[in-house]
Amino acid sequence: MKQWVAPLLRSLLLIAIAVLLLMPVVLNIVSSFMTEREITSNYSMLGKTDTSVFVNLKWIPDWVSFQQYNKVLIATPQFLYLFWNSVMLVIPIIIGQAFVATLAAFAFGKLYFPGRDGLFLLYLMTMLMPFQVTLVPNYLMADRLGLLNHPSSIILPGIFGAFGVFLLRQFMLQIHSAFIEAAKIDGAGYLRIFISIALPMVKPGVAALVVLLFVDYWNMVEQPLIFLQDAALQPLSVFLSRIQEDALGVSFAASVIYMMPMVLLFLSAERYFIEGIQLSGVKG
Repeated sequence: MKQWVAPLLRSLLLIAIAVLLLMPVVLNIVSSFMTEREITSNYSMLGKTDTSVFVNLKWIPDWVSFQQYNKVLIATPQFLYLFWNSVMLVIPIIIGQAFVATLAAFAFGKLYFPGRDGLFLLYLMTMLMPFQVTLVPNYLMADRLGLLNHPSSIILPGIFGAFGVFLLRQFMLQIHSAFIEAAKIDGAGYLRIFISIALPMVKPGVAALVVLLFVDYWNMVEQPLIFLQDAALQPLSVFLSRIQEDALGVSFAASVIYMMPMVLLFLSAERYFIEGIQLSGVKG
């Protein structure tokens, strides 16, 4: 087999996989620009038991219409209000967990104290537990602290999540010990070492953590449903999960708007992911 055949086949396979993964996203975007009548005509059989009629998947709308976006952004003020709820829940979690995780990861990765590895293992076990296991203890604690039906009942557990510590500790371990030893010889304390050496070197890891946390908490549904009984306090993800079949047009437009922050954040942090891969090759 010629040398160019294998790379060509790999490229074609990757392109085919990418097309399959992007098809639902493209279909959602295209459908959001259809008229209400066209959406009803194409998706009227969605969820029906009649197998003789199929959903009509159209990749080009008959008429380009902004009717659905008008309903979402102008005629339905609730959408923007719940969108703001999502922002006010997710941003404090990201900032708080990034701050706590960098400090804890530096301690677990570069400081030596008795019981460090055992404590980290115990801390890591909380990440391995599914949400349903910790649901009752978190609910009882929020109830005792008077935080039920308040955004703090979601923000505080999110800030102290174990995932960020685990991820950034892996980056901290890649920092060569010679940098820290040289800083100690120069008289730098641990705080100075953390700010001037560790934090800049794990910046790609922090960027990756921000993106992963944003995707995770931007799409959360179970936590708001349980801890926020007031629908006015719930994020947009809960609203989208409750959209009925008779509002498919609004669902398409709202989904496009809802996924834009995630797409823009990922594109802006793409360079840091590449730097993170390069950093992982440095031996500590």
